[in-house]
Amino acid sequence: MCTNFTSLNKACLKDFYPLPCLERLVDGSVDHKVFDFIDASLGYHQIKMCFENEKKTAFITEYGLYCWKVIGLEKCRGHLPKNGNSIFTTQIGRNMEIYVDDMLVKSKVRKDHLKNSRETFD
Repeated sequence: MCTNFTSLNKACLKDFYPLPCLERLVDGSVDHKVFDFIDASLGYHQIKMCFENEKKTAFITEYGLYCWKVIGLEKCRGHLPKNGNSIFTTQIGRNMEIYVDDMLVKSKVRKDHLKNSRETFD
């Protein structure tokens, strides 16, 4: 099944959110020895949509009328980085970096890495 949300995407406000400086992300990870790379691209389909906006995404199938309950539209790209930066604000730059939907947990010493990973997943 394919639904066309071109008109809805045009009507939605864009969520502008600045990309972090790649040079800072790379420079901030240079002296670290251990890394976990986390791809959070599926996170876009876990951000709940406001109930009153669900009906705007309605589509008809042979089995009935359906609508999206989570964000996944093109104009919502800024939600995930914005949420990630607010959730991990105490870790970013210290033992974590975030770029759009990719996260990097980093440790200078191997023995600290489990603690850093736990902090992220907690």
